[in-house]
Amino acid sequence: MLTRTAVRRSWRSPALAAAGGGALTLAFPPAGLWPLAALGPALLVLAVVGRRPRTAFALGTLFGLAFFGPLLWWLSNLGLLPWIGLTVVQALFIGVHGVVIRALLGLRWWPVAVAASWVAIEALRGRFPLGGFPWGRLGFSQADAPSLQWASVGGVPLLSLLAALTGSALAWTLLSGARRRTALVVVLGTGLVWMGGGLLPAPSSSDRDLTIAVVQGNVPRGRTLAEQVRVRQVTQNHAEATLKLAEDVRAGRVPAPDLVVWPENSTDTDPRGNPVIAETIRSAVQAIDRPVLIGAIVRQDGRMFNVGQLWLPDRGAVAEYAKRQLVPFGEYVPGRSLFRWVQQLQYIPRDFSPGSGDGTLDAGGTRIGDVICYEVAYDGLVRSSVVAGAALLVVQTNNATYMLDGQRGETLQQLDMARVRAVEHNRPAVVASTTGISAVVRPDGSIAAMTEPWTQQVLVERVNLRTTTSVWLSPWLELFAVLLVVAGLGAAVAGRRLRRADEPAALR
Repeated sequence: MLTRTAVRRSWRSPALAAAGGGALTLAFPPAGLWPLAALGPALLVLAVVGRRPRTAFALGTLFGLAFFGPLLWWLSNLGLLPWIGLTVVQALFIGVHGVVIRALLGLRWWPVAVAASWVAIEALRGRFPLGGFPWGRLGFSQADAPSLQWASVGGVPLLSLLAALTGSALAWTLLSGARRRTALVVVLGTGLVWMGGGLLPAPSSSDRDLTIAVVQGNVPRGRTLAEQVRVRQVTQNHAEATLKLAEDVRAGRVPAPDLVVWPENSTDTDPRGNPVIAETIRSAVQAIDRPVLIGAIVRQDGRMFNVGQLWLPDRGAVAEYAKRQLVPFGEYVPGRSLFRWVQQLQYIPRDFSPGSGDGTLDAGGTRIGDVICYEVAYDGLVRSSVVAGAALLVVQTNNATYMLDGQRGETLQQLDMARVRAVEHNRPAVVASTTGISAVVRPDGSIAAMTEPWTQQVLVERVNLRTTTSVWLSPWLELFAVLLVVAGLGAAVAGRRLRRADEPAALR
């Protein structure tokens, strides 16, 4: 018969794991309580301590379900199956992390090793399976935190490492029985390093500014892409907003932009094969008389691409960037024959093909780095544009499907990613969305201007272009984290074997 104490103990670890996952969700938008990025990892450590590996895996998975379930609830707009499937897959990675934590807790330096494990598991799930899913990395929760400026040194991995290390230090003080003064010094010291990013010197500005116009044309509300782009309404909305911008410029109400940005899917077809759509875009470009980056669907050699397409006055479409990191089950269906029973996949009758290149386009003498939608979550894609000379980061996105029930989680989470990227690469960033939230972000991650969802708005802002590149340690930090975890696991196994060897045979 279970005693009350035994019952309480049996529920304590699951409660800690679930609470930790829920707390970590609140670190991200729409709540945005960024200090909880340390509390969540701390509670996971407390949940798995003293547990068997199998139980640690279950507790880690529970933490992952409590974290990713609410974080990705916006995905339920596509149906419960996509939301459940992605949540479970990502939660299993945290389950593995739980086992690793349990193994590392026997080391004297386990707080560092456990923090490194967070970075390592984020690197793993950001690459596998099917190209990975880097959403929900600890570092992406820090857009409003003083720690954000650390991104200029080590990118998202360093932000994640510092948050996880603070959480590990908090757990250590509760588990070690250290004196109150010692515990206070450890937690405060780690926390001060975490928050110390705000003390880093700000990068110097350049002598070149650029005036940008971000057009949010809005779309009809609908559950499917076909409903959202019916009767060419999306293209017409963005063209009309651009024509009104041209009128405002001529009237002197707003300054003339140097570049105009439309969002992803701002036209639902290939303008080169649709004279009506092409003329609609051309008229808007001629009216504003500036380079305009639109979003289009292009067909070439029997393949289909999701592109950012640059239009110039009197010349039409002159350059394209094709999305490189496609969304599994969103833009293509891996193993399509195995999923014929999934009704929602009827809305993806054809697979998109991935593009190539570095994402840069020359827009009237300004080199811009374009990424489309959730590509902003991938470290290497954004960096490739900066290395190739991009002075401005552009994120073209279409968030309409994920906002149908009034949610803002997906678009706000994506905006915070763009803010982190701006600091990471010392570049201004532009987010152009069909339905919102669109924004102009300064190189320090602050928001110069942003729109409201489900409205037609145009932002006109002046940003300072930067050409110097920040120190980019992201891939090396990830490699260091993986090697540190491997070394820690090796040391844990070796230590266990030594202890067993020292035991009397009768006790084995």
